[in-house]
Amino acid sequence: MGKLKTPDWVLEGFDSEEEYHKKKGIKKKKIKESKTFKIRRCPKCKSDDVSVLLGKEEGRGNGEWECKKCKWSGINIKEDEVSEEEFMKYLDEKWEEVI
Repeated sequence: MGKLKTPDWVLEGFDSEEEYHKKKGIKKKKIKESKTFKIRRCPKCKSDDVSVLLGKEEGRGNGEWECKKCKWSGINIKEDEVSEEEFMKYLDEKWEEVI
């Protein structure tokens, strides 16, 4: 572990870090909001067991999706955006089904 360094705002005689940033014109980075995750579902049977179809050239997709459950294929896939907490709950439920 390296040595601790005294912050610049203390060395330059400022009373607070905010005052230092204001005087120097430094903008503080915003805290990231919680990440969102996408769950893709089949529009026909609402199953989440979907995969992208590859085109004739290897590795080239044309935006088509296929449902493994009902064999639906198309481009209008349903995407649900959920928070990290909801996504973890979804994964736990999915894991329970497997066991």
